[in-house]
Amino acid sequence: MSSLFSPIQVGTRLINNRIAMAPLTRARTKQDIADERTALYYTQRSTAGLIVSEGTPISKEGQGYLFNPGIFTSEQVEGWRTTTSSVHAVGGTIFAQLWHVGRVSHESIHGIQPVSSSSKQAIGAMAFGYQEDGTAGMIQASPPRALDHEEIKRVIGDFSHAAVNAIEAGFDGVEIHGANGYLVDQFINPKINNRTDSYSGETIENRIRFAIELVDAAIAAVGSNKVAIRLSPYCEVFDMPLYEDIDQTFIALVETLGQRKLAYVHFMDHPRSALMGPQADSTRERFDALLKKLRLLLPETPIVLAGGMTLERASQLVNEGTADITAFGRAYISNPDLVDRLARGWPLAVPDQSTFYGGGAEGYIDYPPYQGQ
Repeated sequence: MSSLFSPIQVGTRLINNRIAMAPLTRARTKQDIADERTALYYTQRSTAGLIVSEGTPISKEGQGYLFNPGIFTSEQVEGWRTTTSSVHAVGGTIFAQLWHVGRVSHESIHGIQPVSSSSKQAIGAMAFGYQEDGTAGMIQASPPRALDHEEIKRVIGDFSHAAVNAIEAGFDGVEIHGANGYLVDQFINPKINNRTDSYSGETIENRIRFAIELVDAAIAAVGSNKVAIRLSPYCEVFDMPLYEDIDQTFIALVETLGQRKLAYVHFMDHPRSALMGPQADSTRERFDALLKKLRLLLPETPIVLAGGMTLERASQLVNEGTADITAFGRAYISNPDLVDRLARGWPLAVPDQSTFYGGGAEGYIDYPPYQGQ
């Protein structure tokens, strides 16, 4: 059997296989508090070696989608505790993804102007907020304002507080969402970050400073073996342009992260993600070459890789050592028993895209395990 189905140590947990459930925004909690359906949804999928929760906002300001369970109030902590207890009861491991969307938000969600590294609007980027007729739906992200220097320190504190809350809620660790064009990525990308202070996009050292300080604050709060981060080199979603020194930027960032002995580092392979489309073909070779360099910088830290994952590719990546864990996203929406299906060669169910965001049980907790012929 492929090493894809062998155990590996992740932080404080020995997980059963190298298959992860990638973070998936589902917008199912009307009060922004994880509930019994949330618990059932994750428990159904807990044969995954590692579950990374949907992005859970660290503050109201950080929210870019309605009906997302946050991790910044005592009620939200209690709500998530039901989920983590249920996942643990059946032997699963679950990390909370700590999320601040930055400029990819809308004033209708929290009543305030979104914030970012700069005031550059994410043209064409859609938040899940309230439309003009009062119904929930995808809506153009509002123009942001740049965080001032002191506010950056406050946001770092919000991440640290969220990490403590997540561990209190029973999560096995936290994954800082530093990818996909959200706030951390908005500092890393010099074509978005036009600041002139110590967090500016003018130098690599400055543009990665925010990410490093977030990681260090979380480590101080809960310990390095319970902290991870997600990164996305060559990300073009949410109006994020490519830039010349992508490789040098992420090499510098990952080299620093490699000294922290994190639980894992999670990379999103955007050039292969279904979200990117065929225009990403030209960047695939560059991403693959960069990933090999980053692998060498993380000799003692597990690498999780997500994006356009298939059984064949996942097995190859793990067997050759390019990745230690492979993450599946959309496949987990409609296949709660994905590990068994992959291991036994059973067909995969196709998810109903119309039920991805919002709604109730349909398309959320009603996908059955494989029934056979």
